[in-house]
Amino acid sequence: MKGFITRQIASKIEEQKTKFPIIALTGPRQSGKTTLLKELFSGYRYISLENPDVRAFATEDPVGFLKLYDQQVIFDEVQRVPGLFSYIQGIVDDSGQMGQFILSGSQNFHLLNSITQTLAGRVALFKLLPFDFYELKDAGIPTWSYAQTAVTGFYPAIYTREINPTVFYANYLQTYIEKDVTELLNIRDINLFRTFLGLCAARAGQLLNISSLANECDISHPTAKAWLSILESSYITFQLQPYHQNFNKRLVKSPKLYFYDTGLLNHLLGIRTSQDFEQNRLKGNLFENMIVAEYQKRNHHQYQHLDYHFWQASNGREVDLLIKTHNGFDIFEIKATQTISSALFKELDYFEELTPNLTIKKSLIYGGDEDQQRTRYHVISWKNV
Repeated sequence: MKGFITRQIASKIEEQKTKFPIIALTGPRQSGKTTLLKELFSGYRYISLENPDVRAFATEDPVGFLKLYDQQVIFDEVQRVPGLFSYIQGIVDDSGQMGQFILSGSQNFHLLNSITQTLAGRVALFKLLPFDFYELKDAGIPTWSYAQTAVTGFYPAIYTREINPTVFYANYLQTYIEKDVTELLNIRDINLFRTFLGLCAARAGQLLNISSLANECDISHPTAKAWLSILESSYITFQLQPYHQNFNKRLVKSPKLYFYDTGLLNHLLGIRTSQDFEQNRLKGNLFENMIVAEYQKRNHHQYQHLDYHFWQASNGREVDLLIKTHNGFDIFEIKATQTISSALFKELDYFEELTPNLTIKKSLIYGGDEDQQRTRYHVISWKNV
């Protein structure tokens, strides 16, 4: 499949560009930010601050730079020149013009820091992640098994440029992840960081224990915490926080660790084929990661502003995914199996028993192909999440 694939977030950006003077789009490298912005703002000038000459001009003479590029301009990798933000603030405050500047960047930490400190109230902030299921379906990309889909991953270049996933992820690791991380943290031992990344992959879909992670990698606890922070700010991993209302039960307080893209996750684990995936002992965690990441992508691409959690009691009983509603909860059990049995609903029923006065919508997401509407449950195929 070649060409431009419509992104769900595009219509949401269109809605806000007449309401805010600045639109900011973040997301991982190679998620399609530049392609999308050039498509949406075709009449705007495009300026990449990755270019060292352009960056030097913007850094050394921001006033002269912004006189030249004062409106209808896309600044890509704008976090590289944080000094621009205060000048941009003054320009948009004076002009009152909507959609005056479009900002884009792949390092969430620096970009969000600058936005919250300088541009709060003036900017609509969006996050573009790799393709979600809806975008692939909408583009007519054939549905594979969940194992093949998870191994292939969701980065646009794999589909639009027909790049073999193994080749793509090997290069992605070298070109982008190591580049960004070494720049941000000045890591000298790339092999040690690769080990850390692999250990994170082996913990996907599981409770995060930073001390255990640091010990296994033979690094300090603060170093492990800093490296995790950079993986999050580069949109490689995210943490799902536990829901803390206890319903008379002692609760787990550690977050769970997930990867935004299962293609990268499987690549880090040495999983190259659907057969490798099916035979891997972590198959259940990897399937859960793909589904939880799908909800995160939908949340950002559809601009929903929802808060997702999981719930787990100290006795190990848990709900994989939970959304608080106005009168209760939507709760989800996520299982890779393709066979539905009554045992798959026991965690959902257990949570409902703890919350007798609330409305609980119970859903099972599984590895099969058919949805079922049961009396007490929604059964959802992974394809239709």
